[in-house]
Amino acid sequence: MVGSFGLLLRRLRQAAQLTIEELSHASGVSVRAIGDMERGVSRGPQRRTVQALAEALRLGDEQRAELVEAARAGRPRSSGPVPGACELPRGAGDFTGRVRELGLLRELAAQAEAGQAAVVATISGTAGIGKTALAVYAAWQLAELFPDGRFYVDLRGMDAVPLNSGAVLSRLLKAVGVDEQRIPGDEEERAGLYRALLGDRRCLVVLDNAADEVQVRPLLPAGGPGMTIVTSRRSLAGLEGVRQVPLEQLTGDEAAGLLRAIVGAERTEADPDGVAELARLCGNLPLAVRIAGNRLQSRPGWTVGQLTGRLGDEGRRLEALAVGDLAVAAAFALSYRQVSGTARVAFRRLALAAAPDFGVPLAAVLTQVDVFEAEDALEELVELGLLQSPYAGRYVFHDLVRLYARAQLEQEEPVEAQREARRRMEAWLLEVAVVAGRWFEPGYGAPPPGWRSLLMLDSEQEASDWLQAEGTAWLEALRSAARQGEHATVVEVAESMHWFSDQWIQWGHWREVFELSSGAARAMGDQLQEAVHLNYLSWALKRCEGRAEQGEATALRALELAREIGDVRQQGWALLYASWAIRGDPANLERVLDYTRRAADLLLRAGDREGYPQAMTSHISALRRAGRVEEALERNLALVTTLRDPAYGGSTAIISFSLGVALDCLGAVYLALEHWEEAVEAFQQALPELRAHPVALVFGRTQRGLGTALRRLGRIEEARHALTEAARLYEEAGDTEQAAEVVKELQETAEPV
Repeated sequence: MVGSFGLLLRRLRQAAQLTIEELSHASGVSVRAIGDMERGVSRGPQRRTVQALAEALRLGDEQRAELVEAARAGRPRSSGPVPGACELPRGAGDFTGRVRELGLLRELAAQAEAGQAAVVATISGTAGIGKTALAVYAAWQLAELFPDGRFYVDLRGMDAVPLNSGAVLSRLLKAVGVDEQRIPGDEEERAGLYRALLGDRRCLVVLDNAADEVQVRPLLPAGGPGMTIVTSRRSLAGLEGVRQVPLEQLTGDEAAGLLRAIVGAERTEADPDGVAELARLCGNLPLAVRIAGNRLQSRPGWTVGQLTGRLGDEGRRLEALAVGDLAVAAAFALSYRQVSGTARVAFRRLALAAAPDFGVPLAAVLTQVDVFEAEDALEELVELGLLQSPYAGRYVFHDLVRLYARAQLEQEEPVEAQREARRRMEAWLLEVAVVAGRWFEPGYGAPPPGWRSLLMLDSEQEASDWLQAEGTAWLEALRSAARQGEHATVVEVAESMHWFSDQWIQWGHWREVFELSSGAARAMGDQLQEAVHLNYLSWALKRCEGRAEQGEATALRALELAREIGDVRQQGWALLYASWAIRGDPANLERVLDYTRRAADLLLRAGDREGYPQAMTSHISALRRAGRVEEALERNLALVTTLRDPAYGGSTAIISFSLGVALDCLGAVYLALEHWEEAVEAFQQALPELRAHPVALVFGRTQRGLGTALRRLGRIEEARHALTEAARLYEEAGDTEQAAEVVKELQETAEPV
């Protein structure tokens, strides 16, 4: 009987002597909803609603059962799932990996079975990442939890005209057994009927390849024990109350496992390294791996190595990753056609970037828009899976997507436009690199007033962050400048890195930077600049790569050049760099003493107020290591007095740093003499001078010396604090050997010595 649930509910409410408002308060069901039920507007409320009303009315078992049955009778009926309608596709028998994601989907399915709120999961990711494969495989794996039906609809989100929600609802309603004549013509009513039918059913619905949130929203259930899985190249982040499952490429082992599953053990076990390399060339992208596996399957005479050889050519890789109606490039093309004009330009031109990841300003330079428009374009590309954003402000291509972007650039833009974009990018990178590097140069510091180049470098930390984040990019731009004979630019960039290189010793490319700059100076015929940059190269060879002999030889070449042009100052610096290159080996101690003594004399004669103290502290350290400790102490005290004299002159910043180094050196001399109190005082005086111009290795050495002296005095807690800081600084500088020594000393610092 139409409205029987409403009549029964009104009779039971009145028998309980409750108003609608009182029943609403007791049950948690809204006044409007109860009114709609009693008037027959809502004829078949959901189980949870009926249970809440029954509890509030304090019904006995018989009355409760009567109310439940009335609600069930009032719900829309269907004849049950229609065989063949919206059937799940065949699952992949060789499905591999995705253990974490499958576990999460199973947990969500268990929540649905428990009758909690409607469970919706969205699986998102780039083209070919395996979204559909995961959704379908999970649906088959979870089949026993959803006995009322498993349904699948391809929403055709990448088509020029995706399926509209009304058509999808019509298909799903037919699939669950609703006669076509009973399907409402109005889309809103279809959605309501669909939600009502799913309210009591344990169904699993896979909505594959969604275009956007607008298409999906009408297809989501309001409640009930079912589950909906949506796949899309977009994140669909605008949907409320859903669990997002973003997909990344397979791990190397998973991709290799998928290849073995497709091709078979007989052919893959013979060449496990080749299988791993083939998976790598496929970018561990499931679609590419499947295409490669299918190609091998269809060509029994091919070996894994032969296909690997074909894919090794980047220019032909995308072309080779096609078989039958599967093609990696075609999958990417579907996404590319969806993006706006600015995003297309950004996508193509970002293929010029040398680094694996990049920031918004670089995209703005290439696209010739402001940073806000560039960021919008990048986010649009992320939304369609053509870029990934590993963390805020940084973006990265998948290897195969980068190849596709490069192909589009070559097809759609004239060669001269490509060259101009590259020139613009490289010029910008080198300009910013110089400004950022000069933050650490005592004669420069902050950028010139009003300088802005799509980003701000308002502190040393911001400058350091940019130089490190874009290290690969500006280094490639420097290489390009060297190839094109822009020698003055190469020298300028390398010169700006002179002090910063001490902050980032572990980078691994300083030798190349200073090889390029010394070579550029030589090409210009500038022997003075060549000598300067050969000295920097000497530092990089020894400090960054441990090549002491080559470091010494390089500095001595600089010495020869300086002598040829009669530059006393550079002669002194060359001898000092030569001493630094070999000072770690006791067998070289006499040469170090000679080099540093001569360097100090030459730099003093040249009037180099900044260089002289560095040469003298190096000489004092050599005297100490040679056992000439009293002589070292005398010279050290004299040097400290000299540097503290305001009349000495020189750059305030460099002299302050030099004073800190001299005090550190003095502390080491006092340690050698076992004058613990004097050592502590010297190290403590060094710290504020060094803190103003922090070089992690020097600062770490001072903290270590302080910790050792404090330990000797029995001041254990203070010693442990200083040694802990020293270990951190050595780690920060990438000197793991020194850090390990300090950690060992820290472990031993438990009792007074």
